[in-house]
Amino acid sequence: MKEFVAACAQFAVTFNDVQANVQKGVAWLEQAVKEHEAELVVFPETITTGFVTGLDVNALWDLVDDVGGRISREIQAAAKSLKVHVVWASYRRGPERGVIYNSSMLIGPDGEIIGTYDKTHPFPLERCDCGGWVTVGNRAEVFETALGTIGMIICYDGDFPELSRLLAVKGAEVIVRPSALLRSFDIWHLTNAARAYDNHVYMVATNSVGPDAGGSYYFGHSMIVNPIAWRLAQARGGEEIVSAKLDPD
Repeated sequence: MKEFVAACAQFAVTFNDVQANVQKGVAWLEQAVKEHEAELVVFPETITTGFVTGLDVNALWDLVDDVGGRISREIQAAAKSLKVHVVWASYRRGPERGVIYNSSMLIGPDGEIIGTYDKTHPFPLERCDCGGWVTVGNRAEVFETALGTIGMIICYDGDFPELSRLLAVKGAEVIVRPSALLRSFDIWHLTNAARAYDNHVYMVATNSVGPDAGGSYYFGHSMIVNPIAWRLAQARGGEEIVSAKLDPD
């Protein structure tokens, strides 16, 4: 791992308007690099649509795309132009109609997808086997980058210590956590700090802010936590970018 600046970019979505949210993401990515000199920028969970979409699984499948399509193409181009690593999270199409994954993509500074992670612990209301819309992911890998070894989890995944431990055992030095967490700030802070301290990794956790189509209102407070559980940066409850320098020592 080298020393580098990580940033959390939390902004409010336009419900179910993938193109508008991607374009806003490009603008916020540019701002994070220009104002914070960020080398890794992490966006919230399901940033292309919002977490609750109000759509059935087939309509959502039609709205989104797979990795490399309209859900990420312009972000990949911006990452290449800015020479920055990006974690971009979105619902994405599975291999057949009606299969939807809640995913995060790690994009490299060449604009290519380094790796994709599908949420392995969807919240009960989103699970297709509980009447929701998301198919459960079944793999968790780490990815070697020029910055260090990065693992990805998504929101509710952070409640389960075993998943982050698995990534740490596989060599993760930084775990990123795009989220749309509603339950409480206390749970948000506790789980980020615990996963960092449990595994002696950095946690870069970006939470959603503003409303979604289901009427939920997210509280933001994205944070970057070091391996001894200190918050190096914390956002507030509005649209904001926060950043911190991650020290390999």
